[in-house]
Amino acid sequence: MYRYTKISLSILAVATAAAATAAYAAKGEEQNDAMAITQARIPLAQAVTVAEQHIQGRASRAEYEHSRQGWVYDVEVVGQGKVFDVKVDADKGTVVATSEDKADHDDDQDGQD
Repeated sequence: MYRYTKISLSILAVATAAAATAAYAAKGEEQNDAMAITQARIPLAQAVTVAEQHIQGRASRAEYEHSRQGWVYDVEVVGQGKVFDVKVDADKGTVVATSEDKADHDDDQDGQD
C-alpha cells in the first residue's frame, strides 16, 4: 500500500507540474506582443507609410506595442532634421500621438542584443 501511495503522489506531482507549466506557457502567449500583431487591422507597412507622410520623413524603426490608446505602432521617423516618435492606431491607421524624440531612448535597447 505504501508503494502505491508513493507512486500516486509522484504521478500527482508530475501532473501538477505539467499543468503549471502549461498555464505559464499560455500566460506567456497572451503577453507576447509579437503574436498580438496578428490581430491588428492595419499592417506594419501601412503604419510606417502613415507615419512617414505625417512627418514628411523616413522611418528608421517601428514597434508594435500596447499603450494607453490601445494597440499602436510606435514608428520612429527622421524628418525636418529631427527624430520623432509617431504612434499609429493599429485598427484605424490614424496618427494618435507625435512627439520629438530628443534623447532617442530606444538606443538603450540596442546595446542589449
